[in-house]
Amino acid sequence: MTAATPASGPLLFVRFAYPPNALGYCGPDADDVLLDYAAAGTADPGLRQLARGFSGAWPYLETIAHASGLADPLDRRVVEAYWLGNQLLDAVDAARLGRSLEERFRPVAGRDWPRLDAIIQRAPRPHHNFHVFCIYPWVGLLRAAATGHALHVLDRCRVRWGRLREIAAGGTAVVDSSPLTWDGHHLGLGMTRPEVVTIAQGGRSLTSTLAPGDLVACHWDWVCHQLTPRQARNLRAETATQLDLVNRRLADPPPAAVLT
Repeated sequence: MTAATPASGPLLFVRFAYPPNALGYCGPDADDVLLDYAAAGTADPGLRQLARGFSGAWPYLETIAHASGLADPLDRRVVEAYWLGNQLLDAVDAARLGRSLEERFRPVAGRDWPRLDAIIQRAPRPHHNFHVFCIYPWVGLLRAAATGHALHVLDRCRVRWGRLREIAAGGTAVVDSSPLTWDGHHLGLGMTRPEVVTIAQGGRSLTSTLAPGDLVACHWDWVCHQLTPRQARNLRAETATQLDLVNRRLADPPPAAVLT
């Protein structure tokens, strides 16, 4: 095992933002540049400008920073709160977050807005896994013919934790982690099983030196960060909170406006 090396806010952000960006899902068209930043371990105004281009994550960072009286949305504590969870989420005013979510998503939600509004009324926390489970449309597809694909996307898109079992050839590693499960009614976490993930591409990685036994955070198919025990506890707790929120929503009948 190795000791976790603290990362600055911008570098911590790019570690988690790179994997979906490389797949073309969010942020500017700059995946190669983002990986260069992460691998070099450097942050400059150019990286900060790229971070602002992540229109999904940036408003959450602004909301967390404002609630905590911090001027910089890329403050390390703010970035950690969004991707992993920490006490800064406790300071976020539910009404302020609700207004931000309504401003961002009501114009594009259309007939699906009552469903989103019902979630917002339950005072969510601005964590990435909330965005995955409650804002993205994939949960709504779990009961459709595309159940397997929807569950796969939800599992990959959430930030998850695991323990590094072995480092393999070709920039890959094996991590023991708990997959997302769906029983037809509820989302949950299954038994720990090994999964193959990426730790390097073209000699470039998102993390510092890793060793078997390390606790790590994964996003999509990448190991993004070596977790401290505190960070792992926070991520587990925040994931449980977000799963409880989405499962309570799934148990509700659809809002009347959606049925028309």
